[in-house]
Amino acid sequence: QVQLVESGGGLVQAGGSLRLSCAASGSISRIKAMAWERQAPGKQRELVARITNGGKTNYEDSVKGRITISGDNAKNTVYLQRNSLKAEDTAVYYCIALGPAQVGFRVLYWGQGTQVTVSS
Repeated sequence: QVQLVESGGGLVQAGGSLRLSCAASGSISRIKAMAWERQAPGKQRELVARITNGGKTNYEDSVKGRITISGDNAKNTVYLQRNSLKAEDTAVYYCIALGPAQVGFRVLYWGQGTQVTVSS
């Protein structure tokens, strides 16, 4: 079992920045990558960033240039830096632990989510 605890969400003005954190504990040896998804009101959940254990990153096109995912292996923590926030970035952000699959990765665990609200 893996526990994911997110923090860092809150209310921020448009144009501002914030950093989300996700601390993993438990059977973390199964984790091959970490990712962040978000779900805006009335919309489907979407993947916004992913980082592998080797440090390879991927970003969703609409947030490229305004987002950075990073990890601290010593702390078993992954971070999501959000810059130049827009009202449409308002969403619940979920931390996800990914394990191996025949092709790509599969979701192992989700965090409880942290609300990010951007005021215009």
